[in-house]
Parts: sequence; C-alpha cells; structure tokens
Amino acid sequence: MNNIRPIRTDADLEWAIAEITPYFDHAPEKGTDDADRFDVLADLIEAYENRDFPVEDMEPIAFLHAFLDLTGRSQADLADVLGSRSRASEILNRRRTLTVEMIFKLNQAWDIPTDCLVKPYALDVA
Repeated sequence: MNNIRPIRTDADLEWAIAEITPYFDHAPEKGTDDADRFDVLADLIEAYENRDFPVEDMEPIAFLHAFLDLTGRSQADLADVLGSRSRASEILNRRRTLTVEMIFKLNQAWDIPTDCLVKPYALDVA
C-alpha cells in the first residue's frame, strides 16, 4: 500500500477523499491490495472525522454548519432541500427550529442521520 499517510489537516482529508472516491465507482475485489487500501483510507478518514468533527457532542445547527463545510455545500444547497432560501437562512441563523419534515428531507437528500438533528437547541431571538 503505497502513498498512505496520516490525516492531520483538512488538506490531508481532501487528499484521502480524492484517493478513496474512485473506489466507490469501481469497488475493489475482497482480498486485493486495492481492497486493503480502500479499508485503510476509510479507517483513516473515519478516525480524522471522529476526532475533529465529533457528531454526538454537537447540537443540530452546529452539526449542520459543520456538515455543510465538510461536504462543500452552501446555504443555497440547503435552500434547495428545504424549499426556500429564507427558510435555510432562518434555520442557520437560529431564528427557526428544524421541523420533523425538514429533518426527514435532510436525511433523504443528504443521508444525514436524523439523531444528529433532533436534539433541542436554543433559538437566537434577539
């Protein structure tokens, strides 16, 4: 397994994701060097994300911001899922809470685990 290295920075993470992405289109056969490389890269990515983006400790809006950053999505992308630019802005700026319908849409569109979005959180009513 050549060219495997630790993931310590966002640039390292981008490199690892670029390295692993082709395997999603052409899955390696079990027991091959490519399969081993896929497993090691996946483990490194998971370890980095668990260390630097702990999901279980984040409240829903912080999680949503981190998810958008990590996946390169924007508020406009969120608006596409939720159906309105103003609604996306209200959610991200804590003016409105996520509804069950919104959480369902995010789960279906982006495969976000629903348990990451259903925790109570404070609104910014100022």
